[in-house]
Amino acid sequence: MKIALIGYGKMGKMIEKIALERGHEIVSIIDIGNQEDFDSDAFASADVAIEFTSPQAAYGNYLKAWEQGVKVVSGSTGWMAEHGEEVRRLCSDGGRTLFWASNFSIGVAIFAAVNRYLAKIMNQFPQYDVEMEETHHIHKLDHPSGTAITLAEDIVSAIDRKETWGEDTTDPKVLRVDHIRRGEVPGIHTVRYDSDADLITITHDAHSRKGFALGAVLAAEYTASHDGLLTISDMFKF
Repeated sequence: MKIALIGYGKMGKMIEKIALERGHEIVSIIDIGNQEDFDSDAFASADVAIEFTSPQAAYGNYLKAWEQGVKVVSGSTGWMAEHGEEVRRLCSDGGRTLFWASNFSIGVAIFAAVNRYLAKIMNQFPQYDVEMEETHHIHKLDHPSGTAITLAEDIVSAIDRKETWGEDTTDPKVLRVDHIRRGEVPGIHTVRYDSDADLITITHDAHSRKGFALGAVLAAEYTASHDGLLTISDMFKF
């Protein structure tokens, strides 16, 4: 498979390494200094572009890739509030393809499934309050993380006593989501159910970016033969 990379930071380099190990070809690498390469024949030859950039650049990158007829796999977060509806429309009515995930780690996909299941159980036990915490490296621009938002939305949808999620809140109807930015932490997500009697905690602690990069390449392999707006739940049937 021919893959283009959009964004060539630490994640982009790790994705390149894993893609090559899996027998794929990197036909184009686009970063801040060579945006004109979106119009190149090399980029247009890609089966899928894998995009990891910033909240500010992601949507524009999707449009540029789609103009060249290239499907996109993206792990960029922070753009959904402003551009989510338009991206959904372009994928459903405009024939575009985007596989988007707030986190491509296989472990996080499993953790998210456990989180959904546990939330359904805990809806029956109002003596437990629930809160979340996420920790990432100091370079991460958005907060809370896209993964934390996804986990929080799953909890809110399952637990009747929570109406929404928010940061720095003491409102019992709001799921509190705290964020910490420290060192070079790849990502830690923790969900806690606390009562007077005991504490139930589930945590996913990423050791490195390797799990995210492998998941992104697996998503590209899946996207090459699928269309529309795709998510982790399409690829992994838990």
